[in-house]
Amino acid sequence: MFEYSTRMFHVGHLVPDIGKAMDELGGSLGLEWTAVVAREDQRVWTPEHGQRTVPLKFCYSTQGPQRLELLEGVEGTPWWSGDPRNLHHAGVWCDVPSLTEDLIARGWTLVCSQVAPEEGYGSFTYVRSPSGFLLEPVAEANEEKMNRWFAGGSLS
Repeated sequence: MFEYSTRMFHVGHLVPDIGKAMDELGGSLGLEWTAVVAREDQRVWTPEHGQRTVPLKFCYSTQGPQRLELLEGVEGTPWWSGDPRNLHHAGVWCDVPSLTEDLIARGWTLVCSQVAPEEGYGSFTYVRSPSGFLLEPVAEANEEKMNRWFAGGSLS
């Protein structure tokens, strides 16, 4: 069984305006933020649309070990704040294919992945439990790079 408590590293929160949310939450909660990553071509695969690219903005609080991720997405994506089902998610470092397939076998639903399942899912998936909890398995290979970003470096 996967040990979530030791590998969970963030909670994602969808927002309609990332800059305003950074100001509001940073000032209210004393949080500092990584630089915002703004992608016009975030790769995502969904059962409804297949593989495509979409715009996405995101950042993380620099304080940890549990971090707050802010995401600003567009309608029709898993990151759109206007969909009431998108309350959002908790993220865990893991072997993405292994955990994703284990959860699907336990009755969870694949919401999206970076690339199609037959291509190995990529570096992240979103899987929803039967009760509605949304989990983001994130490739452990990204941990070092993201920790550098959390400390003030570049995400590249």
